[in-house]
Amino acid sequence: MHTVAVLALDGVVSFELGIACEVFGRVRTAEDAPAYLVEACSERPRVRTGGYDVLVPNRLDRLALADTVIVAGVEDASVPVSPKVLNAIHAAWANGARIASICTGAFVLAETGLLDGRRATTHWRAAADFARRFPMVLLDPAVLFVDEGRIVTSAGAMAGVDMCLHLVSRDHGSAIARHASRLAVAPLHRDGGQAQFIRHDPPKSDDSLASTLDWALAHLDLPLSVERLAARAAMAPRTFARRFAEQTGTTPHQWLLRARIQQAQELLETTTLNVDVVAASTGFGAAVTFRPRFQRAVGVSPQTYRRRFQGDAPRASALAHLSLSAATGSVRS
Repeated sequence: MHTVAVLALDGVVSFELGIACEVFGRVRTAEDAPAYLVEACSERPRVRTGGYDVLVPNRLDRLALADTVIVAGVEDASVPVSPKVLNAIHAAWANGARIASICTGAFVLAETGLLDGRRATTHWRAAADFARRFPMVLLDPAVLFVDEGRIVTSAGAMAGVDMCLHLVSRDHGSAIARHASRLAVAPLHRDGGQAQFIRHDPPKSDDSLASTLDWALAHLDLPLSVERLAARAAMAPRTFARRFAEQTGTTPHQWLLRARIQQAQELLETTTLNVDVVAASTGFGAAVTFRPRFQRAVGVSPQTYRRRFQGDAPRASALAHLSLSAATGSVRS
């Protein structure tokens, strides 16, 4: 089983420690078995947080045995990191572990030197201090998380949820990650390239676009232009585009592309539909258009993605997809 070691230092942000433990601890495989063994680790048995102490059951030696190490953020990133902690992270790296950080946990990773020459991010309020202290790191303070393969860094708090769900998706596919987000009562992760300081979910108010977006999600197979969505929301296109950016932090085009890619991932994981049908069902039209867009967004071809995450036998049939489409109103005659 994939072991996740969550590193808690003195002054750990308890919320961010809980994020890693909760997200990975709730992931279930397609066979309804635990997908990860989660172990909280620290240098000493008792760790200080902002308002209380935490008893941590495992010591630093567990990091070297982990498949993934998550470094939770700390309240004061100026406190020097113990050499024992730095050595433990290096031992995990030498053994092939994936290393990730939440928020100011990036300062700890930067102290190890593992971020030198790599892109990374941290909370935007700590970005200036980080850039001053670690000039060899290619800091991008505007994004939610940065995936450099075996090194992944995220911004603060909820961006840590996004990053953890992203890692679950890398390991087990989009459908399992979506299920984990529901179990954790968290929204499905946002793209790492989104800006840190945005409202992702439309607020429930008289001018909210939530109902329009829900309708769009149920009709992704249709040609959905800004004009069509604006008409659905009873707005002028320019007003709609401005309100859309305010409420989602992105453009209608980028939002639709991401929604279609996510639906395509789920169809590839859970149905036997061929790529041409998946392309048409998700609004990409022809497979020749769908394949390169999917490759750019996900990093692998649709066929490779299906082989990686569908398993030995399909978990659903094309008929099941038609039933799902009928339920969401997206079947067309």
